[in-house]
Amino acid sequence: MPHTADDILRTVTDIAAAETGIAQADLLPDVDLRGMAGVDSVRVLRMVAKIERTYDIELEDQDVFGLSTLSDVVKVVDRALREAAA
Repeated sequence: MPHTADDILRTVTDIAAAETGIAQADLLPDVDLRGMAGVDSVRVLRMVAKIERTYDIELEDQDVFGLSTLSDVVKVVDRALREAAA
């Protein structure tokens, strides 16, 4: 079943809120996660691992290290899902 960008954003926001303890209302798509209290590299890696398990995909390390916003995460997840479906 294809995933829309909005579906991915909702899922990624849920995972980010659970991993960081930040309220979903504060996790806006274009906010730089690296500057938010409670977000460190370990939490980002946990978030990425959970996203990979959720979608049964593997994100490229070079993509993961470049992530700064939830919109960035949505783009790499969407691309990985499209590549997996091809």
